[in-house]
Amino acid sequence: MVKVELVRGDITEAPVDAVVNAANSSLLGGGGVDGAIHRAGGPEILDACRDLRASRYGRGLPTGQAVATTAGRLPARWVIHTVGPVWSRTEDRSDLLVSCYRNSLAVADELGARTVAFPAISAGVYRWPIEDAARIAVETVKVTSTEVAEVTFVLFDDRAYEAFAATVS
Repeated sequence: MVKVELVRGDITEAPVDAVVNAANSSLLGGGGVDGAIHRAGGPEILDACRDLRASRYGRGLPTGQAVATTAGRLPARWVIHTVGPVWSRTEDRSDLLVSCYRNSLAVADELGARTVAFPAISAGVYRWPIEDAARIAVETVKVTSTEVAEVTFVLFDDRAYEAFAATVS
């Protein structure tokens, strides 16, 4: 069973094998976690993402899928990019959010990563309610079969940390 930890802080500083990026489908950087990872990791990440766009993902990375690149200058070895769904009042997209976590763990297994840091995928600019995002994230990580030994949710603010803490306990 995966050990689950919570940290309030900056995911770009996480001392783990792989950091998960809440990417946009272009893979070319953006705001929030995505922008922070690209800025801190340096041009190596963007170059690797451009290579992915030129080969397998010409139309972008589909929502719920995951793919790895170098971590550039980050303390991690790899960045696992996943595209979370935009929250909708009228359509249940929770299966896509579950897929982000499952597919990221599957990519981590392929890489041999034993420690992984996740942000609260879709809970920022994609407006997923933080309590529901936390529940889906923690439940999915706990029930997914993986070789990853430890997952750390790195949460940017107190509200997110409290939502995840309520789900973990």
